[in-house]
Amino acid sequence: MISVEHLVKDYGTTVAVRDVSFEVGRGEVVGFLGPNGAGKSTTLRILAGFLGATSGRVTVAGHDLAEDSLAARRALGYMPESSPLYGEMRVREYLSFRAALKDVAGKERRRAVERAMGLAKVTEYSETLIAHLSKGYRQRVGLADALVASPPLLILDEPTAGLDPNQIREVRQLIKELGESHTLLLSTHILPEVESVCDRAIVIARGKLVAEGSIEELRRVRRASSARVRVRGAEQRALELSGAQAGVTRVTATREGDVGVTLELSLDVDADAEGTLEQVVAALVGGGLGVREASLGKASLEEVFAELTRSEVAA
Repeated sequence: MISVEHLVKDYGTTVAVRDVSFEVGRGEVVGFLGPNGAGKSTTLRILAGFLGATSGRVTVAGHDLAEDSLAARRALGYMPESSPLYGEMRVREYLSFRAALKDVAGKERRRAVERAMGLAKVTEYSETLIAHLSKGYRQRVGLADALVASPPLLILDEPTAGLDPNQIREVRQLIKELGESHTLLLSTHILPEVESVCDRAIVIARGKLVAEGSIEELRRVRRASSARVRVRGAEQRALELSGAQAGVTRVTATREGDVGVTLELSLDVDADAEGTLEQVVAALVGGGLGVREASLGKASLEEVFAELTRSEVAA
């Protein structure tokens, strides 16, 4: 649905996007991540046709954005971080106006507006002045604007920025529902948002792509720093044997009934986590203790994000 090849945006004094390439397949919900100033919004504005690239190639739904801009833009709906709404217009009036600008046929326009309001859940406010809406509902009107021409692709730039927790939950649920029928590229720096709604993620920092893949694939970028082992046997013996292994920096134990204990291990981040865990299990079994379960802890997306962007931020 989207193909980006060697995209560059050079402002002369600043290079905002540096040779970025990625693809978004039909039906995917993809998170576009990066710290502030990473080039996320610049990239999305280029994809939406609002900003020209210095070099590179972008195709949207098979249409080259430079050679057939109108066809490419008809295939997408773009919601900027701050939607430029007209506060003096009523919701239905504004969306009808926007539908006309997007060449929605006159006989289809009313149906298109009703559909967009229904998807964005603003139908009950159709006759309300936009200036009188809360920020959360203005965000919804911006989303209805992106939807009004029924595009197969949605590009959303920080859709929950500035919302309160209840509004954030509502918008996330709405994004999940839209993901069932649309391709979505979602820019955000709120990592739980990505985990809750996205199939995979693209990470950029200082204008460069630094990683992409499913959430699980990104987690594997960072070595595990913890492990859990469930043991049958004496607690003190389990603590001594596991704590003596190279790569284990700390061990705590929690009793499980009369015969079991759960060990929580902190691991040296520079050590081979899998190898360290194997050594611990071998030591426990060799010491006459029964190992019922052993697993490495998963890195949080926050930890992965920090590791991927740390060197870029410091550069």
